Amino acid sequence: MLYMGYQFQDDVIAPVRMMARNMRLGGTPWGQMLNGAAQYFDASMEMVSRFHLSHSRPDFGIHKVKVGNFDATVTEEVALSLPFGQMLHFRKDIETPQPPVLVVAPLSGHFATLLRGTVEVLLRDHDVYITDWANARDVPLSAGSFGVEDYVEYLIKFLEHIGPGSNILAVCQPCVQALAAVAVMSEDNNPATPVSMTLMAGPIDVRESPTMVNDLANEKPMDWFETNVIARVPSRYPGAGRKVYPGFVQLYSFMAMNMERHQDQHKKLFGHLSKGEFREAQKIKDFYDEYFAVLDLSAEFYLETIERIFQKAELATGEFTYRGRKVKPSAIRRTALLTVEGGRDDICALGQTTAAHELCSSLRPHLKRHHLQANVGHYGVFNGRRWENEIYPQVKNLILAME
Repeated sequence: MLYMGYQFQDDVIAPVRMMARNMRLGGTPWGQMLNGAAQYFDASMEMVSRFHLSHSRPDFGIHKVKVGNFDATVTEEVALSLPFGQMLHFRKDIETPQPPVLVVAPLSGHFATLLRGTVEVLLRDHDVYITDWANARDVPLSAGSFGVEDYVEYLIKFLEHIGPGSNILAVCQPCVQALAAVAVMSEDNNPATPVSMTLMAGPIDVRESPTMVNDLANEKPMDWFETNVIARVPSRYPGAGRKVYPGFVQLYSFMAMNMERHQDQHKKLFGHLSKGEFREAQKIKDFYDEYFAVLDLSAEFYLETIERIFQKAELATGEFTYRGRKVKPSAIRRTALLTVEGGRDDICALGQTTAAHELCSSLRPHLKRHHLQANVGHYGVFNGRRWENEIYPQVKNLILAME
């Protein structure tokens, strides 16, 4: 009923959005002359027309990147396609080989394009791949289930496809799966084991400085989550009947944590639109176009993440298993480790990612590095000025050192 209720509401509001879109004056021949009450009306109609969520991945929109003094053309290709996700490759038209990097995007209700800024910066000096997770409501039941260990298996397959000499960079939630994948590959002496691993603001050990996110995951028993936030996909979608954790539920949960900020931003957006300040308005619209693009998670992955990562901290306690065997981070001996944390991160607090260093007990000191970026929150760890100017050089240097 949860998904059906959301879908019914969206269907009811859709004609209102369409009417508001058609009533806007901005696209008319006299649209450029709008002022006063007319501009206010146009801004109101645009705000109404934007009242919706998208369930499709936006475009990365990365077509060129500066490589040295050369503007390289970037072509987005599917390197490997699997039922619940694909690996994208941002191929550049350059002759000089660059170190390959697999960016592991979170599977937490948003699409991989949330890391567009991360990819754009990495592309200057690296051959970049990224995990592009599917919207579970679009995956037929015949594809089977997808849980935490399936995620680990996908990472191993992606790394094997790239081949020896790769590097892995995980952002937020999948730091656990990335560390597990590298541990399994190391123990198996897999030739495709990455030469470096960067873990950025991830919940390796949520027992360290618990945040509101950790508290929310622990204050309810597992049957509460299954009963209250898991829904079946409606019949109109390819994944009809599949149990999912809907992306709109995750979005509303995130927004509730900072509702005043989101309300202020929309007030600013309306103000810019009503005054004709379209450049300022576009910055806010671009952010929310991305933020309001959501995907559904398979129920198995969501529930296992809550239980195994946030409630039991299995990797940190040595209880994490992969296909029936214990995962041993101590098996990692040759993959250099860099952990990155933000001083103001209220989602993944200080110490949660650094815990990886203790788990990777066999790594020699010169293969371990940690970077604490003061005065940045969660998003600022992998996007924005601090990421580009202060954090990225740490990542670049680690990868360069392992070449």
